[in-house]
Amino acid sequence: MILETVIIVIYTISLIIIFAYSLSQLNLLFNYLRAQRKKDDAVLFNFKDPAQIPFVTIQLPVYNELYVMERLLDNIALLDYPADKLEIQVLDDSTDESFETTRNHIKRLSDKGLDIKHVTRTDRSGFKAGALKEGLKVAKGEFIAIFDADFLPEPNWLQRTVPYFKDRNIGVVQTRWGHINRDYSLLTKVQAFALDAHFTLEQVGRNSKGHFINFNGTAGLWRKQCIEDAGNWEGDTLTEDLDLSYRAQLKNWKFKYLEDVETPAELPVVISAARSQQFRWNKGGAENFQKMSRKVLTSKTISPKTKLHGLLHLLNSTMFLNVLIVAILSIPMLYIKNEYAHLKPYFYVMSFFVISSVIFFICYWFMFKSIYGGGFKQFLKYTGMFFVFFSIAMGFSLHNSIAVIEGHLGKRSDFIRTPKFNISELKDSWKGNKYLKKNISINVIFEGLLMLYFGFGMYYASVVGDQGGDFGLFPFHFMLFMGFGFVFFKSLTSKA
Repeated sequence: MILETVIIVIYTISLIIIFAYSLSQLNLLFNYLRAQRKKDDAVLFNFKDPAQIPFVTIQLPVYNELYVMERLLDNIALLDYPADKLEIQVLDDSTDESFETTRNHIKRLSDKGLDIKHVTRTDRSGFKAGALKEGLKVAKGEFIAIFDADFLPEPNWLQRTVPYFKDRNIGVVQTRWGHINRDYSLLTKVQAFALDAHFTLEQVGRNSKGHFINFNGTAGLWRKQCIEDAGNWEGDTLTEDLDLSYRAQLKNWKFKYLEDVETPAELPVVISAARSQQFRWNKGGAENFQKMSRKVLTSKTISPKTKLHGLLHLLNSTMFLNVLIVAILSIPMLYIKNEYAHLKPYFYVMSFFVISSVIFFICYWFMFKSIYGGGFKQFLKYTGMFFVFFSIAMGFSLHNSIAVIEGHLGKRSDFIRTPKFNISELKDSWKGNKYLKKNISINVIFEGLLMLYFGFGMYYASVVGDQGGDFGLFPFHFMLFMGFGFVFFKSLTSKA
């Protein structure tokens, strides 16, 4: 009974953690709905008065972005802002032929009168954080806008973001990510679904009540003084944006999130690219929990509720580990339930925690409705999308849990960039992308085994129990079976 007790304890702790996280999401939903009733007006600059217009530096950190550099540079050149108050830094760490083509394109734009510079380094120390820090040394701007290579801000982007800095306490203005290829495939739809929840429910829900949010690494604008006051960029985690965000807010800088300013970008269209991105984000989240959680807890300037939301925010990626634990232990728990009749009251109590899924379902519905609109047909569409999303998210849980464990244990790894495709131009020819991984990770094999494991769970449910079956966990195991199956077969066919 010792093994069974250990399983029950671990299973229960993981369920309680997931439940606590779901309650925090519900609180963010209430905050989000209240925020929608408030009108937020920025104090506008008079763009006809040169004295009022601040100098802005745009930083474009890039590394081997052969397929999207031309699109990026041409798009940034269209930004509507006084030329004498704008400089562009292309922070280029590239080591392939894109370096030369980028340099030539920069020269053409410079010859047209654009203040654009090719900033290079002799090594990639600190990766993206190192490049941003290097560019900051010579940046002339009072404000620093940052865009990754696949982001395409609208021409009026600066005019819609810069005015918020009239408030001297604001250190960052972050905009919402859009998705230029949302409907390309099921994979991009699922990624868009997850990101939309973050950029509506979570960012608005936290920001509207003064809780900590994060600069998302791109599509945002920093006050240079804020970066320097917070200690500048550091490359000791894989999510340097989350790290600097928390250090800045612990210094009492305010962040402003603009849900109504959308900055379009390209979603990874191949699962190997999505895996790289997910690994970096989730490992970086765990690294930042280890780095920042004590500082958040011991801060004397933030409220207990902000501390709680901050800790759960930093533990966001760790939820994948808890989901994986609950999933793997659910089949042994099915055995324990049917072998130990005296534990039935415990299982009745544990069934309460299914409400976590209901809470997530409600929260994500409001996100979906804010983007696509309401109505019965949309609700049916949402319901299908929600279960597909949850299945595939659980299918990523092994991959992401490995990232989380590495992050908490302090295992160092390089910053692996997410390959870009310029999919609007390349169409279906992504297989020719030179940056795609050609090997298959050993983790993919384990994902295939987990698919079979949860297939066995469905079979086992049909043969246990006094009544010829115990199907309470059957939908859960079916979603896990489908999710791991999707990730496994997609990884095999796209050479993850």
